[in-house]
Amino acid sequence: MTPENDNTYIAGAGLTVEQPIVHTIESNFMPYAMSVIVSRAIPEIDGFKPSHRKLLYTMYTMGLLNGSTIKSANIVGRTMQLNPHGDAAIYETMVRLSEGYQALLHPYVRSKGSFGKAYSRDMAYAASRYTEAKLAPIAAELFNDIDKDTVDFVDNYDATLKEPTLFPVTFPSVLVNANTGIAAGMASSICPFNLKEICETTIAYIYDDTINIADTLIAPDFPIGGYLLYNREEMEKIYRTGRGGFKVRAKYTYDKKANCIDITEIPPTTTIEAIIEKIVDLCKQKKITDINDVRDETGLKGLKITIDLKRGVDPDKLMQKLFKMTTLQDTFSCNFNILIAGSPRVMGVGEILDEWIAFRTECVKRRLYFALTKAKDKLHLLQGLEKILLDIDKAIKIVRETEEEAEVIPNLMIGFSIDEVQAEYVAEIKLRHLNREYILKRTQEIQKLMEEIADIEGTLKSSAKIKGVIVNELKQIIKKYGEDRKTQILYADDEPEVEIEQEVPDYPVTYFFTEQGYFKKITPQSLRMSGEHKLKDGDKITQTEASTSSKHLLFFSDKCQVYKSRGFEFDDTKTSVLGDYVPSKLQFDSGENAVYMAITEDYSGYMVFVFENGKIAKVDMKSYETKTNRKKLISAYSDKSPICQCLYIKEDCEILLTSTNGRRLLVNTGAIASKTTKNTQGVAVMTQRKGHKVMSAELFTDNMLSSPHRYRTRSLPAAGKLPVAEDEGEQMTL
Repeated sequence: MTPENDNTYIAGAGLTVEQPIVHTIESNFMPYAMSVIVSRAIPEIDGFKPSHRKLLYTMYTMGLLNGSTIKSANIVGRTMQLNPHGDAAIYETMVRLSEGYQALLHPYVRSKGSFGKAYSRDMAYAASRYTEAKLAPIAAELFNDIDKDTVDFVDNYDATLKEPTLFPVTFPSVLVNANTGIAAGMASSICPFNLKEICETTIAYIYDDTINIADTLIAPDFPIGGYLLYNREEMEKIYRTGRGGFKVRAKYTYDKKANCIDITEIPPTTTIEAIIEKIVDLCKQKKITDINDVRDETGLKGLKITIDLKRGVDPDKLMQKLFKMTTLQDTFSCNFNILIAGSPRVMGVGEILDEWIAFRTECVKRRLYFALTKAKDKLHLLQGLEKILLDIDKAIKIVRETEEEAEVIPNLMIGFSIDEVQAEYVAEIKLRHLNREYILKRTQEIQKLMEEIADIEGTLKSSAKIKGVIVNELKQIIKKYGEDRKTQILYADDEPEVEIEQEVPDYPVTYFFTEQGYFKKITPQSLRMSGEHKLKDGDKITQTEASTSSKHLLFFSDKCQVYKSRGFEFDDTKTSVLGDYVPSKLQFDSGENAVYMAITEDYSGYMVFVFENGKIAKVDMKSYETKTNRKKLISAYSDKSPICQCLYIKEDCEILLTSTNGRRLLVNTGAIASKTTKNTQGVAVMTQRKGHKVMSAELFTDNMLSSPHRYRTRSLPAAGKLPVAEDEGEQMTL
């Protein structure tokens, strides 16, 4: 059978066609990305995404501005006529707009039932068949004059209904309620501002767009409250560019009687569960030791996290630690990305107000044009009615004597010199209204209509009058819905930067470090009751030091790096276990091994590095101290020659070097200048013949050599001396 006779044959089926990847992305991914940006994730100048707008408009058409609440499932079902993306997504949108969820400063949905909480991950909302909702009173400001041609309407997805492209909001709602969204390749994060402050700022900006917005718009305001750490310079940058960040801190009180801290307001970027989990984790790691218990006591009275303290703990000092180490203090990042005429733009507050004022001006103008058209149409009808006043009997006669109904309108038009619209209006007047009193009352409206039309036309011609209309509306908004700030201002400049020193239990311990990189921390009591150390085959203990559990531990590796830790970060153990494998515990790089352990408290003294080529580097221990809590430092010592030994000394002392040719040299570290550069190559100390190298270096003690002066020298470098018979048996190994 030929392809021409085969009905299932498809030309080109199975062929592979090469296509540039750029063309594939443009034709396949870009339409999706633009759809997400324009129709889903980025809000428009009225402050809403399409999903919000479709839901709220559906509730408006259902008459939910008045009356009682109805089942949420009914609202969700009706909304699917405009938003066919599934009932779950619609209901989640309604939850976030509800007052019960507490995510907005001024919720648009009044809720009844369990709608969850924005500040809790585990407090879920009930199913839509159990909850009820209606529009909140402030939602009336979203639909004010929406039926007076103030905004454009478009067909819904199946062209059976009309829906607005924007809401004619009477206040800058885009800056009043928080709005976040993640699109493809861009995102939006708009923080909420106090309604009263935003309206007052807008009024001032309408009259003078050169004002400093930060003078009237103090700072963002969040529904949960808390404290905002105010930095004027950073806030002005956000207002100017639309990008930046600021810190929000939890609010707490101390109950002296119960010896506990009650946290009642938290940052908007975190949840109760995240805070409690972090505090529990810090307690397990023994980074916080002042807490007996932490629990969630959130109830009908609102959010509450209770922290039970140990006796004698300073609550303010503890909270300063928790602010540093948990999300009880967190950063809110701003990205004021808004769709303007279908294109995303990142704008400062001034630009946003410019765009909103322009949008609102257009809404007001369209409303005035609508009212003007209605008034002119009515005036036109009344002017026709006025002419009948001259001779009512004539009008009745014309109607009575006209044989055909279709001729009534033309005859009235001829008889009174009026147009078809006026004649139609006159012809439709009821018989009971064909009296002088009714007609006089109607015609008295003519003067009022003419004055109204003149007033509207005057307003349309004057930008100042239109601004006055907007300002009056904003003043009414302040009067009706204005509330005091919920988030209190804490001036960051007035608060000193407190360096929180981590408090940990400090008790005596003995540290053990083995040749293969195993570490043990054992208390004196456990050490007295223990037997021999358990070690891997071929392993041995190279360092033993009695100290305390709070000391800083520096583990130097064979890859010229140092890993920092603290004694309390390792668990207490016994001699009967292998201990912690340091490269695994501190997450060394692959194939990297620990070669030396330094224990310090204040980073005093020096690190001495003895290289096989006979050079010694003396590095100030302060070079390894960092202000931040860095766990890893690269270039901890030089890699120009293989390392023979690392030694930590608190003050200058003598070191005994032994070469593979048998020679020994006593070197005083005081003769070597200290360096702050960690990877310094050092200075030549012990000269080596070809084929030989330094094989050991150890701190010298008086009983190590019978004639120590023999191995000392006045000048460096030196070759050292061969040992005498008395010292042959004293040679030690690493």
